[in-house]
Amino acid sequence: MKKIRLLLLPVITIVLEILPFGAVCVFASSPTERTRETFSYFSLVPYGYANFFPLITAILTCVLFILAMISIKKPNVKTAVFVLALIATIVSLLPLIYGVDYYSIVGCLITITLAIECFLAKIPVK
Repeated sequence: MKKIRLLLLPVITIVLEILPFGAVCVFASSPTERTRETFSYFSLVPYGYANFFPLITAILTCVLFILAMISIKKPNVKTAVFVLALIATIVSLLPLIYGVDYYSIVGCLITITLAIECFLAKIPVK
């Protein structure tokens, strides 16, 4: 049962990424007016507007889920789970390069779940 804990957070993260409130694009219709729109992490719209990081985070989370499933049978894969979760956590923070307006509460929750997954992958299961 304790080995399944590695699967819970990637599932929660993927559900959060599917929601249409994670990835943010800011459109400027005039020099003084800005419109903030949110999209799913799996949407190609932010990717088309040069916000590559949500889609990369979503893909890394799916791979992380697959590796977490493999780690149930093969415990030596937990190192790969840790490294991939760390990379996904860093990539999920990269929209902050564009500014705080490009980061959402759901994006913050995604980052938190990925960071917790890093710590869970390092904790030995007894």
